[in-house]
Amino acid sequence: QVQLQESGPGLVLPSQTLSLTCTVSGGSITTNMYYWSWIRQSPGKGLEWMGGISYSGTTYYRPSLKSRTSISRDTSKNQFTLQLSSVTSEDTAVYYCARGRGNYDYWGQGTQVTVSS
Repeated sequence: QVQLQESGPGLVLPSQTLSLTCTVSGGSITTNMYYWSWIRQSPGKGLEWMGGISYSGTTYYRPSLKSRTSISRDTSKNQFTLQLSSVTSEDTAVYYCARGRGNYDYWGQGTQVTVSS
């Protein structure tokens, strides 16, 4: 059973960089043909795919967020990370990591991130 767990600060100051880590267990992030994504849901809005990383390390980003987003991985820890720079209150959301790209079969429980001074 694959499990994903998000971790990171719940409060980020405006203009700072949001950093989250997704730790995967029960399966390797380098397993062929799997993709790993970051998705968020802002208050009153739907799910928004932010970007992801493939089993081979190729990264993909939502065009509207590409200039502020960086996704990387640590294969030795079976983790992948999200960095979102220059955050504003608009980036307040529940952030999820998930396996897949477009269709997702495993999700983390989500972590609330609030951008506020």
